[in-house]
Amino acid sequence: MKRWIGFVLHLAMIVVLTSFGSYTLMKKVDYKVPDSLKVETGLEQFAPLDSISSVGETGVVPPFLGKAYNGFKEALAFKESQGRYHVVNSLGYLGKYQFGGSTLNLMGIYDMDAFLDDPILQEKAFAANIARNKWILRRDIKRFNGKKIAGVQVTESGILAAAHLAGAGNVKKYLRSYGQEDVTDAYGSSISYYMKKFAGYDISNIEQKKNAKV
Repeated sequence: MKRWIGFVLHLAMIVVLTSFGSYTLMKKVDYKVPDSLKVETGLEQFAPLDSISSVGETGVVPPFLGKAYNGFKEALAFKESQGRYHVVNSLGYLGKYQFGGSTLNLMGIYDMDAFLDDPILQEKAFAANIARNKWILRRDIKRFNGKKIAGVQVTESGILAAAHLAGAGNVKKYLRSYGQEDVTDAYGSSISYYMKKFAGYDISNIEQKKNAKV
């Protein structure tokens, strides 16, 4: 009899403890979030690219799109305008690649407003200008590609980027003077700087073309 009573008491104790544990786990607890930790507005805020007026070299890093033509043109565009199609700088250079009006005229483009509003036309103009400069500089590319001038490795893409900056004629002078006749634009970018910054891209898919037009 005593053994039976002990068993019942032991069983009752287990039931009580189990019920207490379940109650503790299931009991709803109300937590109050302090006002200082509450978020009243969205966490992400975006500014349109057009609101960025001037960013230094270390301020914004352009996306890396490889070392082929697409990577080359987008890296150059980022340096020129941060990739914005509708930009006109303080000197009147236009669009994503910052073309001058006289250069656009050479490629058959005369309506500057239409040019600014047409991204496809701007891309075609860039490709045409590369093809034109490639033809103008064909002998210099063959002669100097792979050599070092003033410590900078000369490559086809570096030569053509520098031609975009300063014109093919000035790049010829730079190469043939072995870096003595460097040219710097109004914003401080030089032929040697572009030669180094845009070296090593494969732009062999753009064929040289005399008097290339859009």
